[in-house]
Amino acid sequence: MTGWQPVTPTDLPVRLARWLATMPGLVRVALDAPPASQPDALAAALVEALRALGRPAVHVRAAAFWRDASLRFEHGREDPDSYLQWLDADALRREVLDAAPHGSYLPSLRDETTNRSTRAAPESLAAGAVLMISGALLLGHGLPFDRTVHVRLSPAARRRRTPAEDSWTLPAFDAYDASVRPTENADVVVKWDDPRHPAVRGPA
Repeated sequence: MTGWQPVTPTDLPVRLARWLATMPGLVRVALDAPPASQPDALAAALVEALRALGRPAVHVRAAAFWRDASLRFEHGREDPDSYLQWLDADALRREVLDAAPHGSYLPSLRDETTNRSTRAAPESLAAGAVLMISGALLLGHGLPFDRTVHVRLSPAARRRRTPAEDSWTLPAFDAYDASVRPTENADVVVKWDDPRHPAVRGPA
């Protein structure tokens, strides 16, 4: 990987979009980031930047593919070990990542607040689209992503920027860093300790 390259918050999604737009065919992208870095907002800006470049792009929130609450909260509502497995990776693979090469994808499976099925219907996917999946703890499941972007917050930054009511999740991110090592394995890493002064490492 290259060294860290400073980038402005406005230019960050544009820079990532230019990198992704050079890739032919369908590109399934993981935008892996802790909630404190607002991955869904960055993904939406990235999709907008891709479309401005003439590349079709869609955004799926990983939280719309969480497991049923009965499984997520089996060991209590604040169990860090369970939090590492909140994502229904099998459903995300089947309904989105494996379906995409056939020209469709399911935009959502379950409302993470109400725990009810969204009853969403599959949507068509344009040829050569960029399919952006945003959320936390996405890597390490063996999912068939074509490119991966990891937004890095240091442990100290996670503690500062995570709301007190969500501080119980912090050990899960420490464990994720140690076992999955996303900063070493992602194609592109975005340093986000200070959102006013991000930096990028990788080919983007």
